[in-house]
Amino acid sequence: MTDPAREPRDAWVAVWACFVALATIFGVSYSFAAFFSSLSEAFDARRADVSLVFGLSGLVYFVLGAGAGMLADRFGPRLVCSLGMLFIACGLLASSWATSMWAIYAAYGVGIGVGIALVYTPAIGCVQPWFTRRRGLASGIASAGIGAGTVVVPLAVTVLITALQWRGAMQWLAAGVLLFGLGSTLLLKRAPSATAASGAVAGHTLRQALRSSDFRWMYLAVLLASPSMFIPFAHVSAAARDLGVSDGQAVGLVGLIGIGSLVGRFAIGALADRLGRPLTLALSQASVGLSYLAWAGADGYVAMAWFSLWVGLSYGGIVSLLPALCMDLFGARAVSSIIGTLYTAAAFGNLLGPWVAGALFDARHNYALVILGCLGLSALATAATWKLVRRANKASGLGRPAPR
Repeated sequence: MTDPAREPRDAWVAVWACFVALATIFGVSYSFAAFFSSLSEAFDARRADVSLVFGLSGLVYFVLGAGAGMLADRFGPRLVCSLGMLFIACGLLASSWATSMWAIYAAYGVGIGVGIALVYTPAIGCVQPWFTRRRGLASGIASAGIGAGTVVVPLAVTVLITALQWRGAMQWLAAGVLLFGLGSTLLLKRAPSATAASGAVAGHTLRQALRSSDFRWMYLAVLLASPSMFIPFAHVSAAARDLGVSDGQAVGLVGLIGIGSLVGRFAIGALADRLGRPLTLALSQASVGLSYLAWAGADGYVAMAWFSLWVGLSYGGIVSLLPALCMDLFGARAVSSIIGTLYTAAAFGNLLGPWVAGALFDARHNYALVILGCLGLSALATAATWKLVRRANKASGLGRPAPR
């Protein structure tokens, strides 16, 4: 059970508000799989060109996440995250009126990317300072919103596209962002330990964190892991269609990634509170790479579904562990800024991974080189993370629960 003195009711309000906020923003982001074929047909675009929209959005929100974290550390998460929801709603509306792929790049890629940046890092950073002993579990629950949004929203969007075409679906999605997303961000509240009302906030400044070898190894690990984590969101549905899978089942694979992610965030986050977060992170990195063996041997829906669940489980574990590990290492003083800066490592993997995968498919008409590359990058990410494990063994229980 949680310690009421350390983890009050407001802490869990922050957790579930973050859950809904992340479900909203990443439900929008990963609904791109449902819009993929519609955009390709509407603008007569190649697979690589359409994939670039998803990659551009990821580049924007990962690069700008550091700045959003700094804004949240100064002005609080409620204001910054609410502004982000407004950006996302406007980006969806502008996308629904687009007449060219360039307009989609600007509205969906850049506009929604800015909105996600303003929500993601401040929301997840808001949760960490509320918790001590159950930080891994709390972070897992909060970040499970990404998985929940990935399960629910793309399937709902598929239904809306069938009924209203893709432009109408985007407009209804914008309304959902204003209703659920904005409602959740208004509940985000900064933890007392993250304010200086009763003295200086404990922990590293951003500059101090950037100078540490722990941060550098984490950054390298995220940089290497990001292509393998984000390629499936843009390409798993298209790859399944190539194997003869129906459109509904193909889009549903993104939902299966979300289901796996949900399990990973709850189960792996809680496990890490006992096993230690650095070791659990290294195991999750290795698991991402091994999941690509399932894609390599896939010959139909069942194998692609197994791949989707496996990669989602591993990805969910990684994403739930990184914010908690930042709090373990660097404290509450600039935690949102530090998390946001760490996430910039994923920016180019999110941009280049799906785009390069699409370009390789356009050139070779298969994903063999993509799978091989993801296996190699995941192995390198695991090796980089292992440096943190070795350092944790030398230190006194890094990433383990605080004493009662």
